[in-house]
Amino acid sequence: MSKYRDALPQLDGRLFLTDSGMETTLIFLEGWDLPEFASCDLLRSEKGTEAVVDYYLRHLEIARKAGTGFILESPTWRSSPDWGSKIGYSNDELEAINLKAVGLMAKIRDEHDSEDLPIVVSGCIGPRGDGYVVEEIMTADEARTYHRPQIKTYAAAGADMVTAITMTHTEEAIGVAMAAQDNGLPVAISFTVETDGRLPSGETLEAAIERVEWATELYPAYYMINCAHPTHFDHVLDASAPWVSRIKGLRANASRCSHAELEAATELDAGDPVELGLQYGELYKTFPHITVMGGCCGTDHRHVEQISVVCAPLAHAHA
Repeated sequence: MSKYRDALPQLDGRLFLTDSGMETTLIFLEGWDLPEFASCDLLRSEKGTEAVVDYYLRHLEIARKAGTGFILESPTWRSSPDWGSKIGYSNDELEAINLKAVGLMAKIRDEHDSEDLPIVVSGCIGPRGDGYVVEEIMTADEARTYHRPQIKTYAAAGADMVTAITMTHTEEAIGVAMAAQDNGLPVAISFTVETDGRLPSGETLEAAIERVEWATELYPAYYMINCAHPTHFDHVLDASAPWVSRIKGLRANASRCSHAELEAATELDAGDPVELGLQYGELYKTFPHITVMGGCCGTDHRHVEQISVVCAPLAHAHA
């Protein structure tokens, strides 16, 4: 059963942490083989499931020590139909793995959620195509139809919300938001940007958010930025702009490299966790409404810990 679906606690101004770059952590730091970057595949074995649980618990402990909330983002970024087909899942197997993923998040929530540590279960939706480039632009209706079954599964499994991670163009983001609304789930839309602060489609972040707002009648609970280093987007954010006030979450990359450079890299660029934590702190001082914080490619629990070291005291001072 969902717990916070009707009243997301991260909307109340409290700082919430989430996890880091799950796939890069599991592959480069823990030695797992993830076909097509699909961490959901680990749930097919007991040992893999244990690795997934251990990964979340490391991050959850950081939130507990910091006195923040936590968002459990399910390991389903690549468990939509096209990606599932590429790794050999039938439609029934894909539905089962999505149910198991959200059910596992709910189990962790039930064991650790408290007044001091509210834990939100989010069903993660990834892009239909590549997360770095726009291979094919769907219409909003096509995206709505494509993502609706996965989101329906999340709703049945008891997710509190849906988060669309690494959206590269607005049509898909609009479709995800509509599919979430069809199933009665709150949704957060997270766009990725290039080094110039624009989406891979070429759209500005401002235009993308405003288009989704118009097309969905302001349905998303909030917006996020992910899979980009803070230096790639800090220059396009204006604290006085109304559209910026709708951005509530940040999951930055560890590396300053562009998407093209990361795609070509053969080694993990983990950047500097301390520096990244300080950069989050500066952003938080300027944009105190951005209260959902985690990491993306190249980050791990060390980066999230440094984010908490810098930002949790600021958040407690605001309270």
